[in-house]
Amino acid sequence: MRAISTAAAILGFFVFPSLFVVSVLGAPSPTIQVGRSVTGSALQRRTTPFFPDQPPSCPICAQDYPSMSSCAEAAPVLQNFTNIIFNPGAFIDVIKCQENILNTPNLPAVVDGMRKVCAIESTLLGNVSNVDVAPKKYLTLPLSQVRPAGWLLNQLQVQTNGLAGHEHEFYHWVSGTDWTGGTQAYSNLEEAGSYWFNGMVPNGVLVNSTVLNQKTLDFLNYVIDHQDSTGWLGPEVGTSKPRYLWGRYPFFFGAIQMTEAHPELTDKVVTAMHKFVSLANTMLKNNGTGVEPWAATRWEDFVISLQWLYDNHPNGNQDLLIDTMKRLKWTGVPWEKVFSQQYFPTTAVERTPNPFNLPLTWHGVNVAEGLKALPSTYRFTHNQTDLDVASKGWDLLFQYHGRPSGIYAADEYLAGLEAVRGTELCLVVETMFSGSYLYQIIGDPKFADRVERITYNALPATLTGNMWSRQYLQQQNQIASKNMNPNPFPNDGAYSNVFGLEPNYPQLPSRVAEVRLERIPDYTRSEVSGAPVPRTVLDNDYSCFKQQGLRHCRHALSFQRHSDYYDHCFVGIHILCPNSSWVSGGTIAINGGTARAVAPSNGLQAVSVAAGTTRFVLNLPAKITTESRPHGSIAVHRGPFNFAYDIPRSQKVLSQNSQQPLAVDLEFDATGAWQYAIDPSTLQFHATSPSSLPSPIFDSGKSPLSITVTACPINWSTAGDTFAASPPTNPSCTGGNTTLTLTPLGTTKLRISEFPVM
Repeated sequence: MRAISTAAAILGFFVFPSLFVVSVLGAPSPTIQVGRSVTGSALQRRTTPFFPDQPPSCPICAQDYPSMSSCAEAAPVLQNFTNIIFNPGAFIDVIKCQENILNTPNLPAVVDGMRKVCAIESTLLGNVSNVDVAPKKYLTLPLSQVRPAGWLLNQLQVQTNGLAGHEHEFYHWVSGTDWTGGTQAYSNLEEAGSYWFNGMVPNGVLVNSTVLNQKTLDFLNYVIDHQDSTGWLGPEVGTSKPRYLWGRYPFFFGAIQMTEAHPELTDKVVTAMHKFVSLANTMLKNNGTGVEPWAATRWEDFVISLQWLYDNHPNGNQDLLIDTMKRLKWTGVPWEKVFSQQYFPTTAVERTPNPFNLPLTWHGVNVAEGLKALPSTYRFTHNQTDLDVASKGWDLLFQYHGRPSGIYAADEYLAGLEAVRGTELCLVVETMFSGSYLYQIIGDPKFADRVERITYNALPATLTGNMWSRQYLQQQNQIASKNMNPNPFPNDGAYSNVFGLEPNYPQLPSRVAEVRLERIPDYTRSEVSGAPVPRTVLDNDYSCFKQQGLRHCRHALSFQRHSDYYDHCFVGIHILCPNSSWVSGGTIAINGGTARAVAPSNGLQAVSVAAGTTRFVLNLPAKITTESRPHGSIAVHRGPFNFAYDIPRSQKVLSQNSQQPLAVDLEFDATGAWQYAIDPSTLQFHATSPSSLPSPIFDSGKSPLSITVTACPINWSTAGDTFAASPPTNPSCTGGNTTLTLTPLGTTKLRISEFPVM
């Protein structure tokens, strides 16, 4: 139950024979009470149009009706009338219906009836028909059509050889998951097994792992083969466990990817999904059965899966699919309010009352997932406001809680700008996914640019180089990784920033693998296919991948140092290459010709590709930049990288898994000084050109990139012995100048990356 809101003016809605009358007023704002039944007199049959005296638009419409093609001309607010009908939860503060029409437990059905009425009585709005799903700006290529090579393939192999690729062997939440007949589940949300499945599907396909591919196929087959007669999927089948929708959503993402890599599975997966959708729709009609507080924040993930069905395999169920999308939104939290300027929190929220009395709307991972809500909603509302609020909400999130590493702070809940507050690994992965989805729908390069920064900074910073240990929370300024007492995290435990198997909470490391290759920004778009191809950058030129099978042609693509090679069977097409916002003075040379300045449009550079082989060289230089941070401190950037001082450290093994000795919990302690102020006028970039990149590339001492800067020691206090105080403003040097070497933040495990200034 929730109030339905807007600053709407006055609306009159009039319907014709066999229909009913609805009027909406702009003030005051009572809460709609859901749960009362519709009275028999609510639906009135009329033989002529009826125009009540109020609201004021009614007499206007009555007076001018003979000369109008539509009553929608009676009031300007009706310019957004279809949105009010199809998406009232996002749009109006008050709905007051004559004769209590909306005092019903089945409000979505009433509104959906209004939509169908409009389709029949098209004179009402001038030939408005049923809702369709709006297209995306960009489409992703199916899993397996993009193949990693070079350092990116190496990173995926490191991941496969690390904890994520071995969880199924010993980690009880995976090896004994109740999704495949075991007994293990860490909560009644039943998300552990489906998280693992969603992550390991793309991991296995992209590295061509026979073991992982068989494991994920067995998982899929078990779940679908055990679908019960009602349509339910998951470990609750045949048990008395509560049936909550949320745990299915990661499973659907994984199952969809399975059909992309293995088209022969499509009928099986699609049939099972449609059976489940029918059941879920019935549950949602029944006062939102299956929607607990977590599902209420993450409804957008199910909507995206429903839209995949609608786009690719609707099977005649378009109306049911759209109705289910709407019901998910109506039973979920109002993300359009959460991300609005009016309500969005501008500081850490632990002392701020939640205006919706829905504290999970400020939970970091839920916020990350909720970033997809409004763009997914737009696809069935066609309401530009959804996209405007989504874009503004993205900006607000990083303005008030953002980090130089590209991510934002939320040590459980939104945590403001202080450098020692935490960021959860799960929200890093989910923000990468959501930012990529926002780019697909809206097309603004700012989303891809930020996901690129997160990919090369926040993600590797919270993992050991061999990917066998991970943190629950990372810090921008992190001077120790240990059992912290005291700790700076109001809602998380003292063990939260330890690198280990399950510090603080059993986050699944396989969730890292949920970020599929095409979700790593930026994008090269082929206008022929309409699909974005991912381009990854390590100092502009070190990443590479191969793509095959595009539109029945062999299309091989690899990125090498300052070189991109295209071999394409189409004639006269255009390739759109990314040109990130950090590029300064970029050039392109085609087939050995003279290099010319790039001239991107909306972040994309068009390149004509003729039949045969086209060779072009992109040179994408970047400048060193600084970013102002709290307390007069600064962060240092070059290209997509945030640079940090890698604090010398010692390592201590805190615990070791009895079944897998590589799965260890690690404590890191500083063995050298970290209390420095820097002189930003002395920043200088350095790069080496190794014949091949070291592996793993995201580890201390491995990066070929560095920045040197003049620094001096200062007084900088700690809180206990576990975390740094805020950077001192205008500090005095306590010793002579020295030179610090900064490296990409993703290679550091203890670090300073928000520096006081000399």
